[in-house]
Amino acid sequence: MLIILSVIAVLAIAVLIFINQPRFGKTPSKERKARVENSPNYHDGKFQNQHETPQLTSGKGYIATMADFLFKKKERLSPDQDLPAIKTDLHSFVPDEDVLVWFGHSSYYMQVDGKRFLVDPVLSGAASPVSFVNKPFKGTDIYRPEDIPAIDYLIISHDHWDHLDYNTIMKLKDRVGKVICGLGVGEHFEYWGFPVENIIELDWNEDAILESGFSVFCLPARHFSGRGLSPNQSLWASYLLQTPTMKIYIGGDSGYDTHYKLIGERFGVVDLAILENGQYDQSWKYIHMMPEEVVDAAKDLKATRLFAVHNSKYALGNHAWDDPLNRVSKKSEEESVNLITPQIGEIVNLKDSAQVFTKWWQGLE
Repeated sequence: MLIILSVIAVLAIAVLIFINQPRFGKTPSKERKARVENSPNYHDGKFQNQHETPQLTSGKGYIATMADFLFKKKERLSPDQDLPAIKTDLHSFVPDEDVLVWFGHSSYYMQVDGKRFLVDPVLSGAASPVSFVNKPFKGTDIYRPEDIPAIDYLIISHDHWDHLDYNTIMKLKDRVGKVICGLGVGEHFEYWGFPVENIIELDWNEDAILESGFSVFCLPARHFSGRGLSPNQSLWASYLLQTPTMKIYIGGDSGYDTHYKLIGERFGVVDLAILENGQYDQSWKYIHMMPEEVVDAAKDLKATRLFAVHNSKYALGNHAWDDPLNRVSKKSEEESVNLITPQIGEIVNLKDSAQVFTKWWQGLE
């Protein structure tokens, strides 16, 4: 018994040491904690979704669902070969080019009306706190922090590992102007040495004027948050980015819900809706949209164009790697939604709604 207790104690200490590394960030404290606790979206000790949102819906319970996820055989979870990707030189863009370049999953660079934006960058080789878990698909991991030019605004949708990567953030730190994030996420950045005056931290339905002609609106999403043992202490969010000439919706991670229709009614037509499409499953259907729901959300948002991200780089769900693109493409065609499907690294011309993309994933195993 003494030996068993000793082993348990050693393991507990090891876990505590591990999760107290800087990469895990920190939960809100002091003035920020007071602001969090006063949020209308925070009650019962954590942030809440607008509607009841069970994380698991399989009816099997957490252990059985996780056992299926970890050990049940899945077909074509990852591609057999390198996925096609383009290494675009981001430093070569001139200020008046309005472009988007996707790095796979939910990471992308945008240059709009002379300002540079970077969203949820994960460019360090793994979407996890350890380098050997959640490795990228072959051929997709071609961008590194040094490939990113100086950024005016870094936008973070929430603090999950596949959206907020410590190693990437620290390498970009000296090239980031302002950080835009949900309430509570700013604690991570302040802990990592970012000046608090450079952190724009918003609750749902708050907004900020960035500079003349540029505004950002923090809006609801249906998801959850957390990097360690304290879930939902920071807010997950979507954003409406208003520039002098464009409206771009940045969806983050979200299950389908009424917030899309309400946002569409509030803001009218958006030029581009960037929505998550991947890592879904019927066992967690309320926190990640199914591909068909992605198209429904784009229609709710009155989007001129839809870009479906959160796919083609990591296997974090149970579906075949190309299932998100096959299904969202089929549904978009049926509903006459203008879906764009760039390869990783391919230049998207933000103001060319007629730009054509290939179904690059077809024919790959």
